Amino acid sequence: MKKNFKPENELLFLALGGSGEIGMNVNLYGCDGKWLMVDLGMTFGANEYPGIELVFADLEFIEERTKDLLGIVLTHAHEDHIGAVPYFAADLGVPLYATPFTAELVRRKLKEADLVDEVPLHIVREGDRDMQIGPFGIRYLPLAHSIAEGNALLIDTPYGKVFHTGDWKLDEDPIIGEPTTEEELRAIGDDGVLALVCDSTNVFNPNESGSEGAVFKGLLEEVHNWPDRRVVVTTFASNVARLHTLGEIAKETGRELVIAGRSLERILEVSQGCGYLTDFPQPIDWDTAMNLPRGKVLIVATGGQGEPRAALGRMADKNHPLELARGDVVLFSSRQIPGNEIAIGKIMNQLAERGIEMVTDRQSMIHVSGHPGRPELQALYEWLQPEVLVPVHGEIRHMQEQARLGLSEGIPHAVFQKNGDIVSLAPGEPGKIGRVPTGRLVLDGDLIVPADGSAVTERRRLSRDGVLVVVVTGRDDVTIRALGLPLDEDFPDFVAEATRDVKEALRRLRGRDAKDAGARQEAARLAARRAANRWSGKRPQVQVVIPEA
Repeated sequence: MKKNFKPENELLFLALGGSGEIGMNVNLYGCDGKWLMVDLGMTFGANEYPGIELVFADLEFIEERTKDLLGIVLTHAHEDHIGAVPYFAADLGVPLYATPFTAELVRRKLKEADLVDEVPLHIVREGDRDMQIGPFGIRYLPLAHSIAEGNALLIDTPYGKVFHTGDWKLDEDPIIGEPTTEEELRAIGDDGVLALVCDSTNVFNPNESGSEGAVFKGLLEEVHNWPDRRVVVTTFASNVARLHTLGEIAKETGRELVIAGRSLERILEVSQGCGYLTDFPQPIDWDTAMNLPRGKVLIVATGGQGEPRAALGRMADKNHPLELARGDVVLFSSRQIPGNEIAIGKIMNQLAERGIEMVTDRQSMIHVSGHPGRPELQALYEWLQPEVLVPVHGEIRHMQEQARLGLSEGIPHAVFQKNGDIVSLAPGEPGKIGRVPTGRLVLDGDLIVPADGSAVTERRRLSRDGVLVVVVTGRDDVTIRALGLPLDEDFPDFVAEATRDVKEALRRLRGRDAKDAGARQEAARLAARRAANRWSGKRPQVQVVIPEA
């Protein structure tokens, strides 16, 4: 297999993030010695990273080749596609390309990081969606998604055209925007598509994802069902079409609209600045809302994924100026992102305990996915007729299933790949030709460090097993303190036993070891850890301190 992976006289694809996982999308195309990046996203920390909120793809591969990187093309403004921009774009040193809505959200991120003057940001406007970046011809093609200005990319190269879907769905009534039509997509297919690099997220859904227009009808019916109740709708802040829908529902039901959540306020401001939501009703403030009859208020709130500090979480915890009472209703106009089930369940239980009604998308047509089900995938295959299918943006099971689906629908080649696999698309037989190291980085406070580095690994162990601090002064004076373990508080006999064990271990040292600080520390560490394991069944981290005489 090749070692240097300089794409000379060939077309390559490489995912550094987003293949083998949902989120953190970072894709690279290599052509004739140059590279193009599509999206630069992040994901959010989970239980395996204690104290970590943001997780990034490790970009070492392309950071070593920045002289050959030409630009970063952004498909849309979800965090898993743009969230890493303020942390890495300046170091990569290339221009960003985005349509106006995405560009404005990116500009604000760069401004917060004081990077506006360091990172060139090119706005791709509706009448000028074709551009040339080195050997890559780029055309933005609008597709429906759960955010304004979702786009696919048609990437033209000397070896053929690649259709990179980004996140997408088919929607005849998308509310916001005008997606590329079936006729236009068929024309692209008739002109020849070498490879389809395609979103796999919803491949197991046997049905179409559904229309935003249908959500309007479902939400309107639900709000009508609660004429004398205060209604809260929680949804993804970035879903501009859903905000438009809720604005129309407020007007049609005679309710005043209330916005609860900074991200909602930001998206509303950016949307209106880009020409969307121009007829959106003027929101009222929280104090005014609380003085209106309950049936005259419609609250749109963040927090549908169980975030405790978001508006809905604070309402559930009785810690928000917008108060809910028995009989009020919360409509969850969003899906549960995998991994958030426990957090969402906690908020639901808090609401249920207070007698607050809840409706989810399993009970009523109040949410649709922004990703394609199997019928939509099959339709796109038929329209584009690609020679090669490369599933991306999904867990392993999603991508393997899409590869099987594509082959069953007559696509000649399907290449299953995951982060780090170098895929040759042309010339010759498509397939994997090698692998490069990949990994994860995390934002730990203000520092970006390896996710598998000593600090994060040790913190994970501490959260699981606790820590013992052993202080040895002189030869026989030993003090033991347990942190994150109940041993020294609830089991005082442990301290006495562990202290005896440490002293005995130190007494057994002979010769040089008896005076060597390192040997004394290791003997004390092992003795204390064995005692803790006997008492608790855990293997805590042990920190031994031997002050110098």
